[in-house]
Amino acid sequence: MRCLISGALVLVAACGGGGGTSTPTAPAPIPASLACAALGSTSGLAILSGEQCGVATTPLVKINLKGVGGSSVGTCTGTMIAPRAVLTAAHCLDGDVGTAQVWFGVTGAPEIVASSFQFYPGYVFNTPNAFDVGVVLFAEDLGRTPMPILTSRQATVGETAIVAGWGRDENSATTQLRAGSTRISGVNANYLETLFSPPSASVCSGDSGGPILVSQGGRWVIAGITSATTGVACNQGTNFYQAIFNTNVRDFIRLHVPTVGER
Repeated sequence: MRCLISGALVLVAACGGGGGTSTPTAPAPIPASLACAALGSTSGLAILSGEQCGVATTPLVKINLKGVGGSSVGTCTGTMIAPRAVLTAAHCLDGDVGTAQVWFGVTGAPEIVASSFQFYPGYVFNTPNAFDVGVVLFAEDLGRTPMPILTSRQATVGETAIVAGWGRDENSATTQLRAGSTRISGVNANYLETLFSPPSASVCSGDSGGPILVSQGGRWVIAGITSATTGVACNQGTNFYQAIFNTNVRDFIRLHVPTVGER
């Protein structure tokens, strides 16, 4: 079972979990029109309650996944964390995925086929200690500026955050990069949480593997990876993000991407 990919939202109450919650404060902590700046982009409705972003310089990619037989098995979002590495969710890469290729959203630009991909050892969806982290690796530089990951601290409840991805918006539109702001509503050793609470943003199908960003040292950095949601629709429930600060997750990323930037 996979969550938030192939355009089908799955009920995944046990994908995340734990931690106290508090409803995000309205209005959104950062106006939607400014959210794209966190991606190194220029700024349309989006993600849910977000903004369509420019793609000329962003490190966020759309990941198109194919099975071992060559047929499409879904799409996810990823973020460059090194010149030849993209961070995403394990559930995007497990199962019958044989090939991953990325697209930056530039019209006419070809998709770049990965040389390999790795996900957390023994990852099985919806089981204890299933760390939802994976990396997609390339034989050549991707030509964008990578984003650092947050390893100096954990995100905190009430903290302003940016969510972004190539998933659906409230009108079910796809193929556009979008971003919006929200607040962290829950934190535990494994997951970060946000609540759907308009006008704060929420993730939807196709956003899996994308980042949740917080500010550290004056720069937006990756605090978590979009993993799951409890709702049967995008405009309800709690969103869960694999926490980068988790020791197992940090060690996995460092093992496969030794040049990753950290904050």
